Amino acid sequence: MEKNIIIMGKSEFEGEYLNGIRNGKGKEYGSDGILVFVGEYLRGKRWNGKGYNINGINESKINNGNGKGKEYNKNGKLIFEGEYLNGIKMNGKG
Repeated sequence: MEKNIIIMGKSEFEGEYLNGIRNGKGKEYGSDGILVFVGEYLRGKRWNGKGYNINGINESKINNGNGKGKEYNKNGKLIFEGEYLNGIKMNGKG
């Protein structure tokens, strides 16, 4: 398992990779450097963990790739609200 920090302006992902794909524990940041997700990834997808809004408030929880969540852009505007299934955004407002 590789551990890397990918930097593009500011850190966007810090965590474990397998064959160049997010796999294992990690932290994901927005392009503005604010933490948006912390937890586990499986084959590049969010798998277990919590998502946060621009104010650091927990607004999503994913267990085994499933759950409800919200995602915001760097300006704090809601860009997705809905269900995750197997780590993939399935349906909802966008």
